[in-house]
Amino acid sequence: MGAQKSIHAGKAKIDVNVDFTHKLCASLMLPPLRNTGSPLSLVIGSLCFKHPNLFGGSEKLDVSWDKGLYDSNLLVAYRRPRPEWLSQQCFVIQHSLSPEIGVHGVPIDNFSRSGSGGVNLSRLSLGLDMSEPTSSKWSSTTSIKFEHVRPLNDDWRSITRDLDGFSVTCSGNSFDSMVVLKQESRYAKANDNSFSRFSMQIEQGIPVVSKWLIFNRFKFVATKGVKLGPAFLLTSLTGGSIVGNMAPYQAFAIGGLGSVRGYGEGAVGSGRSCLVANTELTFPMNKMMEGAVFLDGGTDLGSGCHVPGNPALRQGKPGSGVGLGYGIRFRSPFGHLQLDYAINAFQQKTVYFGITNVAS
Repeated sequence: MGAQKSIHAGKAKIDVNVDFTHKLCASLMLPPLRNTGSPLSLVIGSLCFKHPNLFGGSEKLDVSWDKGLYDSNLLVAYRRPRPEWLSQQCFVIQHSLSPEIGVHGVPIDNFSRSGSGGVNLSRLSLGLDMSEPTSSKWSSTTSIKFEHVRPLNDDWRSITRDLDGFSVTCSGNSFDSMVVLKQESRYAKANDNSFSRFSMQIEQGIPVVSKWLIFNRFKFVATKGVKLGPAFLLTSLTGGSIVGNMAPYQAFAIGGLGSVRGYGEGAVGSGRSCLVANTELTFPMNKMMEGAVFLDGGTDLGSGCHVPGNPALRQGKPGSGVGLGYGIRFRSPFGHLQLDYAINAFQQKTVYFGITNVAS
């Protein structure tokens, strides 16, 4: 339910995509986060500009802007050509605006949905990404970036405290600044009957200035898929932890699509540590449709009370939860549709609906 257009201007390419699907989905299934005001705010879309040879030396420039119902993201990436045996470098500038629902969102309808907690995040980052030469199964990326995070209320004004009067930043000021060194390693192996994937992210806050955040954060995701006759079994385990100085918005949020279905985003809990397990069995129904049954579970490992301000306890989040359900997966030339029906431990039912566009 949208429109796509590609425009070629010399060697440059401009992609425009306007989509009304999420407007329909949000009006049917999501609680309103704020008064949207203008009808244009209900339209989502993207604008992408690409130039493959900016200065005549195969330098690549990518500029993309994505707008959602309540969020937006602007990304500028500049790549210089380097020999294949050297790490590939990319200079990145990114700015995003998004509601902070995972930690500060308020669970409603027996934790099946999450409403606005009056906290939004404006993030500005700039730095360098370096991708190491890949082996047959392993790849890695190292980045160093400066990040500036400013919490905003629903009127997009700077705030220092949430609706309960607790600080929303680590510094206590209206913003947090940090220099983050990040290392990500990925492993992938596949054959005709199964595949395995593993990724590990480690982030280190570097104390360039005494008031900037100093922390160590790691996260891993292990995924295994096995073909069982005509069906396919997919399992995954996600975990992580953070030590050192942290702001509440850096906590691990548990619950929602991609985490524990049957709960709203972050409605299970938010902590310094987390562990989430997912199992899903899909089976063909016809050439274009698959059925699915799934079981999800997650916990903050008792670390919710160690998040500054203890937002999970104040919002009555349980800290652990299990969700189960079933759904369908529909594939078409225009996109992949996913519809899930889940129930959580409080016997509250939730429907998830999503569309993934097929890249052109």
